[in-house]
Amino acid sequence: MYLVGIDEVGRGALAGPLVVGAVVLNQPISGLRDSKVLSRKQRTVLNELIIKSAKYVGLGWVSSKELDAIGLSQALTLAATRALSDLNLEPIRYILDGNYNYLSAAHTPFELIIKGDALVPAISAASIVAKVARDNYMFELDKELPEYGFKNHVGYGTKEHLNAIVRSGASIEHRKSFEPLKSQLSSDGSSL
Repeated sequence: MYLVGIDEVGRGALAGPLVVGAVVLNQPISGLRDSKVLSRKQRTVLNELIIKSAKYVGLGWVSSKELDAIGLSQALTLAATRALSDLNLEPIRYILDGNYNYLSAAHTPFELIIKGDALVPAISAASIVAKVARDNYMFELDKELPEYGFKNHVGYGTKEHLNAIVRSGASIEHRKSFEPLKSQLSSDGSSL
């Protein structure tokens, strides 16, 4: 039975996309663990190994604009569906990190594992590929919008980021349905 590890990155960010990674490992990869405990260099090396050796690697992206339009729950399901769209393996068992199933009804059987990104290699791999892809996107975005400091916080609500939003207002990459942005915007969506 093929085991698909699934994890998301960017759920709580104030800016940038939501990304879901899905990975079917072909062989064990040494050093896999939760992407948050790895250095950027370690994640980059492991990401290359995963992409080179895994049976399947899928990424599903949902933009901040899409997320604002459909809400976080539906955005997670859409990103997971996009990540799994090319998967053509039977039979399959889906394993997600956490305690919330954001897969569509078509994706069964599934299992939820709290701290799965630290316990299940396929979930660790999904966490790593999603984090590296999203971080790289945010590093490139920093070149276009340097006033927000995305290279430092990759869109999360740090003090630096919140101060930049106060100074410069919300960019097109900001999630206007998320607090504190939602409260700072007028009814027409422009910064106050």
